[in-house]
This record gives sequence, structure tokens and C-alpha cells, in this order.
Amino acid sequence: MDRKKIVLAYSGGLDTSVILKCLDNKGFDVIAYVADVGQQEDFDEIEQKAYATGAKKVYVEDLRKEFVTDYIFPAMQGNALYEGRYLLGTSIARPIIAKRQIEIAMQEGTTYVSHGATGKGNDQVRFEFAFFALLPNVQIIAPWKDPEFLETFKGRSDLIAYAEQYGISVKASTKKPYSEDENLLHISHEAGMLEDPGVRCPGEVYSHTVSPQDAPDRETHIEIEFKDGIPQRVKNLDDGTEHTNPLEMFLYLNEVGAANAVGRIDMVENRYIGIKSRGIYETPGGTILWEAHRDLEGIAMDKEVMHLRDMLIPKFSELIYNGLWFSPEMDFLMSAFNKSQEDITGTVKMALYKGNIIMEGRSSPTSLYDQELSSMEVEGGYNPMDCQGFININGIRLKAHNLVLRRTPYNWREE
Repeated sequence: MDRKKIVLAYSGGLDTSVILKCLDNKGFDVIAYVADVGQQEDFDEIEQKAYATGAKKVYVEDLRKEFVTDYIFPAMQGNALYEGRYLLGTSIARPIIAKRQIEIAMQEGTTYVSHGATGKGNDQVRFEFAFFALLPNVQIIAPWKDPEFLETFKGRSDLIAYAEQYGISVKASTKKPYSEDENLLHISHEAGMLEDPGVRCPGEVYSHTVSPQDAPDRETHIEIEFKDGIPQRVKNLDDGTEHTNPLEMFLYLNEVGAANAVGRIDMVENRYIGIKSRGIYETPGGTILWEAHRDLEGIAMDKEVMHLRDMLIPKFSELIYNGLWFSPEMDFLMSAFNKSQEDITGTVKMALYKGNIIMEGRSSPTSLYDQELSSMEVEGGYNPMDCQGFININGIRLKAHNLVLRRTPYNWREE
């Protein structure tokens, strides 16, 4: 029988290990693909486990720097924030994982790919939309939407039994009563014991940030330098630590943010498929970076450009959340955001203290801020009398609206 190659997004966990063996038993030559996007894992151990489970080849890809420069930074430039709170840590990581998976499939001469995302979550959409966009003739094997697989594996006990049957090691005793997803940008905690939105998240769930009570009782002062909306340098003003490499900058922001309890969010969000989900997120470095970038825009970005761009933020965030990074509408928005970031250049100083980010100053060679013009003490070339005509002209429509209300039989003002 001619065995087809298939590239499986593999984590080394129970689900993808069982999927690997199932695909092998169905006659596929499985190529296990492990994406390092900053999760704390023993990748050598995962590689060995993949081979032991039946993989014909294993790719372990370090995508961290590209993740920062080509995904995290562009999302920050557009101030991506889903439903006003979520910094999209999981969502932003999925397109780079899917992109490399398709590249490996093309390199291996196959159109078959597989993943272990469940049929209730967002990740199935994010992976498969990216697959279609990058390889239109892709053939996707998604076990958690396959009737035969679902009939065979009705719960975790079935997966464990199958793993034991084929000698696949299972870390059953260490499993937490909730699920997690970790990468450079964040770690998420959801499901299981966290599904009741009326119960406060236990402190022990937070694994990347200290609690505000345990954070230092002193401020940490940092400075971030940007050019055209892209971070160029991070410096700790207390001890002189400085980084200019994008990956090292982000790792350091995660470090100082976590130590100062920055970046915790507990929210209920709307999944793409219509189900509400409670998520606990820790995004220390991303929170600092987003705040600094937005603050610099305040001094260096034109008002009308800013307001127009801000109207696009909810749509931009929704596209990322829904897995449409590789879409024509995203290309359009990215072009607009890139234009908006020209000359967003300068330095932001901030203090981190017990979960708070306190702005301490910002400066820019492209600043649009005129201190004399803004001052209440100095005239600065501004003539207040010019406002009379401006107000009169813009007041015409308000007068007209009032007259319309008076001519209407039902007048809500009289209620």
C-alpha cells in the first residue's frame, strides 16, 4: 500500500500522541512538527517521544524571533485588543504555527496535514483557515471532528487506554484540572475548574506573574524606544540592563512585567463559534509594550489618523481572533496600519508597580505636541475669538434638530 505523508502539529501531549499513533495505524507516514513559540517544554524529550510513537520524521522549529517580529509587533502596531481586554496571545501564535506547517508539507511533497484542536474551540478555525489560505488544495485530517474517532474516544479514559495499549507514556498524575496554552506572548488558563465565572480564580493558577501582594514594594523604571512603531530598545533605568534584539527585548519585558504583577486578566469572551468562554490570561511583556506604544502615539500621531485607525481596532482584533491573519481584509488593514505608524518614533518612560503601569514621560522627534499652543498660560499664536464662528457654524444642525423635535407630535422632552 502506498503510504501518504501527513504533517501533524504535535505537542507531545496525550491527544496529539494518540492522534499520531492513529494516523500511523491508518497507513500514513506521520511527520511530527513541533513549533517552539516560547512554551517551556523539553523539546528533546518531545522529539524522542514522537519517534517512539511512530513518527517517520520530526521537525522541531524555533519560531520565537519570527513570532516577535512578524506577528507580535504588527499586532501591537494595530493595538489589537479583542473585546476591549484580551491581547490575543493564543490567536496571534496560531498563524505562524500553521504557516510553518504548510511550508514543511510543501517541502515534504504532501498536501495532507493534521492537528489536535477540538471541535468546540477557536483553534480548529484558526489552523484550518490558515491552511486553506496558504495551500488551497490542502487535505486536512481533523480527528476531533471525525465520527469514527469521536466514537472511539469518548473521554480521557479512552485516550489513556489507547496510549497504554501502544506503550505511549502518559503523564496522567500531573494533569491540572484546567487547560493551558503557553507562548512568548502569554499563558492562558481555561476550562475545568475555571468554568464557573462567578468564582474567583485561585491564586495558584497564575504561573507566570506574581500576585500584586507579593510584588516588590518599589517601582521598576524602564524606557522603551520606538522607530516607526517598532520597538528598538528596552532599558531598565534602575540597573542599566539594556536589550536591542527583538526576542531578547520581549523576553526581558516578560521578566520585569511578571515580577511586578503586570498583565493579569480574568474575562468571559465570545468564541468565534458562538460559545462564551471564561479565560484567565497572563500577558506581562505584551501589556507593557501595548501601553508604551499607545502612549507614544498620543504625542506623535495625527488626531484624525488616530481616530480612524481606532475605528478599525475592533475589526482587526476580530480578524486575528477568528483566524483570518492570511486574508485579503487583513492585508488591507495591515497596509493602513503600516502607513499610520510612519514617524511613530520616540521614547516612553514608565514605572511598573504592583500590577500598574505608570507613565513617567514620553518624547519624540516627530512630536505633534506644542506646549505653548496647549498652555492655558501662554497664548501661543492661538486666537480664542476664532472659535466663535466655528461654534456658530457647527451649532446650526443642533438648532435644526431642536426645531424638528418641536414640530413632532410626540415630544420626549415633555415626559
